[in-house]
Amino acid sequence: IAYVNTQAIFQSAPGRAEAESQFEREAGAFREQVKRMDDSLNTMVSDYQKNVTKLDSTTRARRETAIRTKQDEYRQRASTLEEQLNQRRDALLQPIMERIRQALDQVRAEDGYAMILNNDAQGSLIGSADKNLDVTERVVARLKTLAANAPARPATGAPAPAPSGVTRRP
Repeated sequence: IAYVNTQAIFQSAPGRAEAESQFEREAGAFREQVKRMDDSLNTMVSDYQKNVTKLDSTTRARRETAIRTKQDEYRQRASTLEEQLNQRRDALLQPIMERIRQALDQVRAEDGYAMILNNDAQGSLIGSADKNLDVTERVVARLKTLAANAPARPATGAPAPAPSGVTRRP
């Protein structure tokens, strides 16, 4: 068993700086678009507030509705842009993360480690492990066997019979 600091590996990964730089350029365009939407909305609200006393109730209600509609549109658009930005970040980092995983797997196999653990404070515990050590399928099969062999509980809601000599405290 060995361990690694995946944060240090990521910081040293070839192509990481370029991918982050590309992401920051694209994120800047996203921030600029959100700022323009905010500025537009703020102008609309400011104009309304300056003239609210001069407006009749119908016009006031119509403008308030228009402001709320615009807020909802901008909120939805910002959410969509953020989702697209997150997808773009993932797409830029995916090849780097794949190379890191490949390097971990190769080092683990070449040096004969059963697993490589992650030593980061907030990371996943296992960085790479021999697939033969995964016993998930065996546990699932055992659970199914246990369920199939378990005695049926009475349908009346009464507790299942306990083995002899086992009692519950009231």
